Amino acid sequence: MDEIQNSEAGSPKWNRNWIILSGSILAAAVMISSSLLYSREFDSGKAQIAPENKIEVSADDDPYMGSDKAEVLIIEFSDFQCPYCRSFSEDTLPQLKKEYIDTGKARLVYRDFPLSFHAGAEPAAQAGQCAWDQGKFWEFHDTAFAEQAKQGNGTISFGVKEVKKWAATAGLNMTEFNSCFDSGKYREEVAKDFADGGKAGVSGTPTFFINGTRIVGAQPYEVFKSTIDRELE
Repeated sequence: MDEIQNSEAGSPKWNRNWIILSGSILAAAVMISSSLLYSREFDSGKAQIAPENKIEVSADDDPYMGSDKAEVLIIEFSDFQCPYCRSFSEDTLPQLKKEYIDTGKARLVYRDFPLSFHAGAEPAAQAGQCAWDQGKFWEFHDTAFAEQAKQGNGTISFGVKEVKKWAATAGLNMTEFNSCFDSGKYREEVAKDFADGGKAGVSGTPTFFINGTRIVGAQPYEVFKSTIDRELE
């Protein structure tokens, strides 16, 4: 700007600067117009936010509920000692089960992601796999979260003693369960789940993949509903 002011109005230098300035003003006007147009489209609901690229995640052979023929696959990476996972189980899962899983529209697969700072999560994960051997994973799942809820909100401390008690409460054959659990039969399976979750970008629980679209955290039912409905369109 100082250079323009110090140049003579009729000089070639002034003309060049004027052309540059005019071009800049024109370009700015175009950008502002485009920006306003985009804003109007967005405000009117016409503009769409590009969805996150879908992530391919294996369902493995983990516990699930719902039809194998369901159009929507929900993969949950969860931790039995995570209070947010418990919130999802109590508040959102029943609605998802009623509206989508029981109606054959969606299948939910539970994969283990025991966090290192949750001492009880690893043994509970292995216990869940042993319960699945008896066809009672979801009974154990619901019991484990319900028993923790009785002790209050937040993270509840527990260990092997409590895990075995929950297995009995869930109606498992304890001779078979103890044989499975005490042998560490599913230690590697749980580690594989954790590794697969890490590869898919999971860093906390719960994390979900709905036909590959990631949802992080115990989001409200409406968030799951809108994502599932989009897949069913």
